[in-house]
This record gives sequence, C-alpha cells and structure tokens, in this order.
Amino acid sequence: MIPVGPQYGLWAANLHPGERIARLRCLTAIAHLSCGPRGAELVALLRATEADEAAVPGALAALNRLAPLDRRRIVPTYAVLTGPVQQPSLTSKIEGRTC
Repeated sequence: MIPVGPQYGLWAANLHPGERIARLRCLTAIAHLSCGPRGAELVALLRATEADEAAVPGALAALNRLAPLDRRRIVPTYAVLTGPVQQPSLTSKIEGRTC
C-alpha cells in the first residue's frame, strides 16, 4: 500500500503553482523566525522546493525531524496564516460587530 501524504498547506492537491510558491515562502519564513539555526535544513529544503517539486518529501521529512516544540510553533502558525478566512457570523453582522 502506498502511504497517503498530507493534504494540507503546500501539499494540498490541485494548488495553483503561484499559490504553492506563496505557501512555501510563508512556511519558510515561519520556520526561519521560529527556529533560527535549528531550522536551517528545513529552510534550505523549502527554498529548493520552489524550483523542484521533487524536494517536497525531503522538506516534509526535515519538518518531521525538528524538535516537537519547534514543530508546535511552526505548524499551527502556518495553519492560521494559510487557512480559510472566516466570515463574520450572522449574529455579529446583526449586532454591528466585526469579530
């Protein structure tokens, strides 16, 4: 059986190439800011992935090799920044609130 890879973020199916590069750069920035030198391998592989999609598995492996605390800093931040934009609820609109 072939294992199924993650289907979120830059690994999501049917992503426009421009959007994939934007998400790569977002993840690269988060990794660099969150981990500093500890994330150097991941940052390098993410940059390589911009030019060569075959580097994606290596980048995912580098992410998984990070210390748990580093991953807990990167993944949720990335999810918030690349997740769907939430629309204000109907109740908020009626009461005149924006959040």
